Amino acid sequence: MKPRSLRPLSVAIGMAISVLFPITTIAAEKPVKVYILSGQSNMVGIGQVTSGGVRWGDEFIDPVVSVYEGAYDAAKDYNSLTPIKTLKLASFGGGQPTPFPGGGTQVVRGTLNPKTSGVFEFRPGYGGSTHNIMSIDGIEVHRFEPGGKQMKKGIKLEAGRKVPFQITYLTADANGLGWTTRLDVPGTLTTLVKEQGKFPYLIDQDGEWVSRNDVWYKGVVTATANKWLSIGCGAGESQIGPELGFGHLIGDFHDEPVLLLKTSQGNRGLAWDFLPPGSERYEVDGTVYAGYKDTAPSWKKGEEPKSVNWYAGKQYDDCVTAAKAVLADFDQNFPHWEGRGFEIAGFVWFQGHKDTGSEVHAARYEQNLVRLIHSFRKDFDAPTAPFLVAVGCGNEAREGNGLTVANAQLAVDGASGKYPEFKGNVKTVDTRDFFPKVEDSPKEQGFHYHQNAGTYMQIGEAMGRGMIELIQQ
Repeated sequence: MKPRSLRPLSVAIGMAISVLFPITTIAAEKPVKVYILSGQSNMVGIGQVTSGGVRWGDEFIDPVVSVYEGAYDAAKDYNSLTPIKTLKLASFGGGQPTPFPGGGTQVVRGTLNPKTSGVFEFRPGYGGSTHNIMSIDGIEVHRFEPGGKQMKKGIKLEAGRKVPFQITYLTADANGLGWTTRLDVPGTLTTLVKEQGKFPYLIDQDGEWVSRNDVWYKGVVTATANKWLSIGCGAGESQIGPELGFGHLIGDFHDEPVLLLKTSQGNRGLAWDFLPPGSERYEVDGTVYAGYKDTAPSWKKGEEPKSVNWYAGKQYDDCVTAAKAVLADFDQNFPHWEGRGFEIAGFVWFQGHKDTGSEVHAARYEQNLVRLIHSFRKDFDAPTAPFLVAVGCGNEAREGNGLTVANAQLAVDGASGKYPEFKGNVKTVDTRDFFPKVEDSPKEQGFHYHQNAGTYMQIGEAMGRGMIELIQQ
């Protein structure tokens, strides 16, 4: 298969004809390629897009709102006019800013005293009050006209260097609410892409995040975004997982549209939560460990198991059931592809951290992973679909239980020769070299790659390349 930019002229002509003359034969096109992405929290996605918004506070000094007669008029220079009333704002920002007086066009002026140095993005207002124009030190940093497009521009500020600010509100809705986001925090996607020029395919010519129209993302259980692939398909609206890099590479590879169906849950182990169907009890040093559907993780041999409100394999069942329910109503869930049908194009498994907490679970990982591969293929009726495993223990995968799990993940690679049935259809990608330095990341959190978006992008791209290699074998 070729990237979209290399499609032959005949395909381009065919697409143009289908747009000009939409007929029922469109439904007879090749089915949608579905990829099942599963695992624990790093598959859910904890990579930070930005550092997050912070409410305005006492960094805004002596703000004063001036009210000018009449509705906003773009032809007027409000800095040369005399206001009909003014009010010094005792509280600006926070949860309860001083109410504005209203009664005309309202303009706030004051001084900004940054507490830290960096590149910042300002989001003045909330709801209707976001319709405003904001400038800092004479530079326009925000403009949102009613019916228009919201425009934001980052500005570099120095801690302690005071600069003037002004906000002109364009409607009667006006208040002192506002948020600030730092754009150059190390390791955030915004810094990596917009400041450092990495992963340039993620933004368009206007610097806005790209939303693909050929790759749809849907998450179940967690990371439940449901949209064309873009940012915000991780654990939250400002987080990403490996789906972003993976989806872009896979979307470029296929001529057919792609559905990424993510079914994952954080803090889950393969030896207990994701234990696949058919797994039997086993004994180690006089302790019996759960088999599939057992309601006790372990118990001493000869003693009565003490049940918990869970069972071995419940997370596997929950994830698979949720994903299958989505596919069972494919046309209803994805009306833009109605009548086209789908095929399971591949599986991606990214997990391992939870199992490193137990020497017994780590030692059992390889056996459980082999069964998981067979179980996924059986449950989704895709016995030969490519299956990609990513080493998922982070930096801890170089020693101890982490190394045991990583070696188990590498062992199932079809090229290892250990499992002949996996030759040419199972591949493991080693992600350990992508582990970031904490000083290059948003925060210190090693088991989530310090929330470094670049690491999640690198892992996703490695998954995409690995899957393409499997398909092309």
